[in-house]
Amino acid sequence: MRIRDAREADIAGLLELETAAFTADRLSRRSLRRFVAGGSACLRVAGTAGAVDGYHLLTFRRGSAVARLYSIAVAADKRGAGLASDLLADAERMAARRGCQCLRLEVRADNRSAIRLYERAGYRRIGVYPQYYADKANAVRYEKSLAGAKRR
Repeated sequence: MRIRDAREADIAGLLELETAAFTADRLSRRSLRRFVAGGSACLRVAGTAGAVDGYHLLTFRRGSAVARLYSIAVAADKRGAGLASDLLADAERMAARRGCQCLRLEVRADNRSAIRLYERAGYRRIGVYPQYYADKANAVRYEKSLAGAKRR
């Protein structure tokens, strides 16, 4: 499955995936449009035949060597096939390509499958944010050095 930069035409599929994947803290149509436009973000989608099967969203701060994995999601019927790992690897490449030396992220403390994904990929736990999400769930913060990431 090919991973590519998101386009305006992907917004409806991205919104559908947001609704299916998250019960709260969803990205809005307006936010997705802004992220598709680029600049301080990198929004990439995976899919076939015009469908959005998964995506990742990176954000960047000017002057910082740290990128943030703001969001990653995979359609329920595509889970278990390695797409989340492929999206995470792509996010790391995109961050390294922008000159970032480190990638950080937050994940719900109760999201065991995502935590396994990040830990298997070499992320290390660096903290906890109490009541981080809208429903007051805690977030676990992770970080990975991109020193060895391929910049292709």
